[in-house]
Amino acid sequence: MEIAVSVWYLVRALGLFAAIVMIAGSRWHAAPPFPTFGPANRITVARGFLVSMVAGAIGEPARPDIATAVVALGVIAAAFDGLDGWAARRTRMNSAFGARFDMEVDALLIQVLAILVWQYDKAGAWILASGLMRYVFVLAGWVWPWMEAPLPPSFVRKTICVVQTAALLVALLPQVTPPASALFAAAGLGVLSYSFLTDTIWLWRHAD
Repeated sequence: MEIAVSVWYLVRALGLFAAIVMIAGSRWHAAPPFPTFGPANRITVARGFLVSMVAGAIGEPARPDIATAVVALGVIAAAFDGLDGWAARRTRMNSAFGARFDMEVDALLIQVLAILVWQYDKAGAWILASGLMRYVFVLAGWVWPWMEAPLPPSFVRKTICVVQTAALLVALLPQVTPPASALFAAAGLGVLSYSFLTDTIWLWRHAD
């Protein structure tokens, strides 16, 4: 099925993808953990492309066909999450850069989906907090250095990220209308808030 979008869709999508590649490339070249970029990071780049294709829908008409395409792309991007980590372990190319790159792509997907949920009137402007929470957390680290300390690996944290993404994707489905869409969005935001709260408390208790 052909989906009609404006020329600005490609401008937004490709512009964002170019920014992702440039930022990731500059960070990697500044301190390369391995001689090559590695298959895991390439998978993350592919996920970044999918997220950029989703982001291109921001500003497009709120039509069911576009929403369906966005959900499909979002599902693929979310399904590939974890594949890059598996590839890193498989090739023994785990790195702090790769973990951060993967996390930032996850955060960007959540932010983009939250904007689209708001754009499609599936939830109020409060849903934007789903994506902004990550960036507020990073900014807080500039004020309180103890918040920049590394967190221990957490299966719960990873699961909550998946739940949050899934909640936003369900809310975006054309078949899901308010108030049900707002309830899904609120549930996802609730568990994400819990995750950030517990991480902040852990960092505060273990501050040196």
